[in-house]
Amino acid sequence: MELPGIKAKSLSIGLPFGLGQIEFEANEQEQRAAWSLYVELQTRIAVQSLDPDTGLLREALKSLYLIFESTRKTLKEAGPQVAHGEKSFGPVAITVLNEGLRPFTAKWHPRLLAHEQNRADDVDALAHEKAWEDYDRMRNELTALQQQMQVYVDVLAQISGAKDLGDS
Repeated sequence: MELPGIKAKSLSIGLPFGLGQIEFEANEQEQRAAWSLYVELQTRIAVQSLDPDTGLLREALKSLYLIFESTRKTLKEAGPQVAHGEKSFGPVAITVLNEGLRPFTAKWHPRLLAHEQNRADDVDALAHEKAWEDYDRMRNELTALQQQMQVYVDVLAQISGAKDLGDS
């Protein structure tokens, strides 16, 4: 069964983070799960730029971490119909988390936390972050991550059969 107005078709999709190419025909559960994650990611710092004058790296990390929770929830609700082979939607979504997002969050969370713990009470959080020796490096890596996550969002749009609303 297909989503109303959306025809399932065979897809050949390049994945982010050097994960290769997949070819499959999305079933209804995969289309719905892809749409759910598409909406979640399209509205997060994962693909939206972080303003250097107002955006905190800590908030970016929190937003990225929440992608793990929403992906787990989406996959659990979708059920095993989205995991019918290693190149089906479920395993791909898990691989994006584990091989794409996790290395970034695992690297930067403890480093940023260590820096935050040295902030004096009278220093603004943003000013303290900007004074961090790794500030520019983390921001640059966040930008690179966002570019890869945009590839993933585009994949999700293709799988769901939806127009990529981010380009409109």
